[in-house]
Order: sequence, then structure tokens, then C-alpha cells
Amino acid sequence: MQNVPITVAYGDGIGPEIMRATLRVLEAAGARIAPETIEIGEAVYKRGQSSGIETASWDSLRRTKVFLKSPITTPQGGGFKSLNVTVRKTLGLYANVRPSVSYDPYVATKHPGVDVVIVRENEEDLYAGIEHRQSDEVYQCLKLVSRPGCEKIVRYAFEYARVNGRKRVTCMTKDNIMKLTDGLFHQVFNEIAKEYPDIASDHMIIDIGAARLATRPETFDVIVTLNLYGDIISDIVAEVTGSVGLGGSANIGDHCAMFEAVHGSAPDISGQGIANPSGLLLAAVMMLVHIGQGEVAEKIHNAWLATLEDGVHTGDIYHEKVSELKVGTDAFAQAVIDRLGRVPQRFTPVAYAGGSPIAVAGRVSTLHPAHKELTGIDVFLHWRGRPDVLGPQLAALDGDGLALTMVTNRGVKVYPDGLPETFCTDHWRCRFMAPAGKTATRSQVLSLLMRVGNAGLDFVKTEHLYTFDGQTGFSLGQGQ
Repeated sequence: MQNVPITVAYGDGIGPEIMRATLRVLEAAGARIAPETIEIGEAVYKRGQSSGIETASWDSLRRTKVFLKSPITTPQGGGFKSLNVTVRKTLGLYANVRPSVSYDPYVATKHPGVDVVIVRENEEDLYAGIEHRQSDEVYQCLKLVSRPGCEKIVRYAFEYARVNGRKRVTCMTKDNIMKLTDGLFHQVFNEIAKEYPDIASDHMIIDIGAARLATRPETFDVIVTLNLYGDIISDIVAEVTGSVGLGGSANIGDHCAMFEAVHGSAPDISGQGIANPSGLLLAAVMMLVHIGQGEVAEKIHNAWLATLEDGVHTGDIYHEKVSELKVGTDAFAQAVIDRLGRVPQRFTPVAYAGGSPIAVAGRVSTLHPAHKELTGIDVFLHWRGRPDVLGPQLAALDGDGLALTMVTNRGVKVYPDGLPETFCTDHWRCRFMAPAGKTATRSQVLSLLMRVGNAGLDFVKTEHLYTFDGQTGFSLGQGQ
């Protein structure tokens, strides 16, 4: 069989050391790969590339479609973009997959028996990074969630569970508060779960879900969630299992995939030969499964588990009560190589041979365009004062088919019928609506904005209010 081209980046700090060790193990195990190297990270940043990656490197990534990446160092100070975020978004790597496993008793943990996989949406949510300052006191960040984005990540989670013999997928959202965005994610989860009757499914509100992960992580199997929540809970689980330094991560898209260790570049121990290469090695195992070399991945992973069982440990996990030999980066890699072909005795051997890459490309619903009607507008003002003063001033601007229905401040209704105890900032949402059963026109909206501006009121943002096939497309309550 032909070798599979992959793009390799040695990174910064301990990156080159752990990459060399990882590639040694892959070569010894018979991985059929043809690495081509690109430079990323600190040196590229310092050459003036704000994203830490040069144009020619994108050509390699687009050609091989597989990226094995060591950690990098992002220079401190403004003007430098996150390389991970740049690669994920540019290449459409919508699924972040992070397994967290307890390796008791060889790695200290209060929660033995944990084997959880977090499948995190990787492109949308608050990580769209669309932020604005709108007044002296108020800043905003837009939370963007799309149906195609939800469908891809949820379906990936169920496919992952099926391919890997998992029994249950848990969805975590905050849709009791964010009923439209998180509500869409939960709705799509329920729809797709019906297509996988062989896999149990359930839903938890993210706050209690995170609490349960911190206290009873062994009760979870696969978790799928939105971008920010997934970022947080994957770190919680990694910390709980005690295996942050052992964690690998996959970033999967329809066209490309990136595999990396969870940990950072650790410049404080760079060049000392003591770094643990396990996180990158386990990421490489995920890469091998992705490119259809499950038998090699299985051989490496089982040899790694046998090495852990034999007490051959790097300094970060070495403990005199359970460890037999303290080794450095290269010696640990050699220990894994020496055990290729063995299976662990205490841990359950892994099985990847015969598996196939997970693909969900092209499996997104085709929605018919909804009948969309404009029913009103939210006008956001930068204004300082009391709501009982602002409200009548705005009501005086009613006319031409639009009328003030409420004013809110940070999502809390303050006019009419507000309470004097409510603290208000200088940022106000003022809702004008067409009469019930009527639609608004853009000319009415423009006329209203002219009246607002002529009244000396500073509107900093507007949001049109629509119904879609008769269903309200905006929040109605006070946001509490």
C-alpha cells in the first residue's frame, strides 16, 4: 500500500522533542505515512505573520489534508492570532474530539474508571469572535449557531459512538436560557438521535452537567456540545482524570483534519529531554485511525498501555509507589517500541483494526426557505439616564405603523412597568412592533430610525424582528 502524505509541524518548546519521539514510534510500528514538514509558531510570528503560519504551508495542508502538529508558543502582546483557531476555521475543522481516560493507579486520580470523549463544535458559537463596544459601559459578543453546524457535530458524535462501540451520547446546552441558539442545538440533537436507536441519548443543562463531570465523570460516555461549553468541560475532565499531559486531540473537517496534544509548548523544560510525548503519540493514534490504518494505531496504543503498566514513566507521572523506571522522552519512546505487539494486562486492550474513518460530509438537511415576515425592530441606544425618562421620549416617536412595546436593559424589562431597584447601564434595547397580525416594511423602519436620530438619540445597533413560517424568530421574555 502507498504511504499516505501527512503534514508535520515540529512546533516550539518541547514540540520538536516529542514530535521526533512520536515519529520514531510510528515508523517502528509500520505506519504507512509520508511526512512533509512545515514551519509554524513563534519564529513565523516573529517574521511578521500574525497567524503564525505562512502561505506556502497552507498549500501543504490542502494537499495532504492531514496535519500532525506539535504545540507552539504564541508571543505575548496584541496582534497575534491563535494558530489553532485560524487552522480550524480556515480548513473547516468543525469537530474537536478529546478523549479523557483515567489510568489508575499509574496516574493519580480520585476518579478511576473514567473513559469520556468530548465532541465539541469547533467553528461557531461565541468563538466566531464577533465583538463590538457599543457604549461607554457595554460590550457585546455575538453567539452564532447554525443548523448545518449543529447537524454536522451531532451526527459526528453519534457516528463516533457507533464506530467506537460507545453506548450513550449526552448533549449539553443552556437552552433553558438561550432558547433559540442552544435550543436549536438541542432540537437537532433530538432529531438525529432518532436515527441511532442502538445508541442511548440524553440531555443535560450545561451547569449541572459540568458539576456531574467534576464529581461523577465515570457516568458519562460521549458528550456533544457547543464550542465554549466543550472547551471548558474538556479541560474539567482532563483535570479530573489527572491526564492533561497524556491527552490527544483531533480536529476533524469534511476535507482536512488536524491532530495535536492537548498540552502546551512548555518552554520551561524545552531541550532537557524530559517531556512526555504521550499526548502527541495518542493524537497520532487518532490520526492513524482517521487515515484508515487502524491496525497500526491499535498496535501503538496497546504498546503504550503496556508501557504504562510496566511502570516505565516520564517524570511528570513518575511516582515511587507505582513506577518502576523514570525515563526521558527518547527512552519512553523506545520503551513503547520495545512493546509493540504486546497488549496490556490490567487495562482493557484497544481495538481499532478493521475500523473505517468517520465521515458525515453531505449529510446535512436541505431546508426549504421559510416564509419570512418583518414584524418589528429592536433599536439599541447609547443613552444615560432613567428608564422612566427614556420610555415616554421613545413612545412619542410612535407612528407610521410601528409602536414602542418595551425597553430593556441587559435583557431585563425596565419600561413600561419596570422596578426602581433594577440597575441600568447606558445601553438600552427599545422594541418597536407592528400591530398584531400586521407586517412592517423597511420604509417604516427607516422612517423610525430617522425619527430616533432627529430626536437626538444615539442608536448603535438594530436587529430586525422576523417570523419564519409564522414562528417567532426572536426572544420574547426578559432574558432571566
